[in-house]
Amino acid sequence: MIEGIDLSKNYGNLAVLKSVDVSIKKGEILSITGPSGAGKSTLLQILGTLDKTDSGALKFNDTNISSYNPKKIAKFRNENIGFIFQFHHLLPEFSALENVSMPALIKGIEKKDAEKKAIKLLKILGLENRLDHKPNELSGGEQQRVSVARALVNNPAVIFADEPSGNLDTENARDLHELFLKLRDDFGQTFVIVTHNIELAKMADRVIEMKDGHIVNSIS
Repeated sequence: MIEGIDLSKNYGNLAVLKSVDVSIKKGEILSITGPSGAGKSTLLQILGTLDKTDSGALKFNDTNISSYNPKKIAKFRNENIGFIFQFHHLLPEFSALENVSMPALIKGIEKKDAEKKAIKLLKILGLENRLDHKPNELSGGEQQRVSVARALVNNPAVIFADEPSGNLDTENARDLHELFLKLRDDFGQTFVIVTHNIELAKMADRVIEMKDGHIVNSIS
């Protein structure tokens, strides 16, 4: 579904990605591991269209999207990609329901329909009693589940998660990764997850290890 071909990225004189090739299948959970500075988050941001590669190509269902202009890539991202981050980036002045509805409203979906979809997702994630709660009224695990619902609301083809369990305790971290497995099994959702947690990474279908801007290992 997604293919990165000969991806390279420099920041000044620092080469962060060095001719990386990677492919992701529909319905796959892929974990990306490696030490700090290996290029994991940079690769995730390029695959997720948040950053542009200096050279190489990014294909999505055989369409080269590398040359899309900023407006076209933003529309593509909103319609096809969901994001989950270590820091939830929930809007503090809005409720859980409003936070989850936001990407759908940006897409142009009517408020009533956006909220209906958001409520359904929050119920699936066990947050039906937290719809009107603001982020500061939720636990860390609950906040992260709200961010998962927000990532899912536009039915994305793939969800990119950057250290999604980094701020969670061991139990909540495992629960979150098991939730990813359930979403893949129930809905065919595709996940690409950057994580330092090797035990959790092994719960994925495939693990790729990065070092010094290269993929040095791939384990299925």
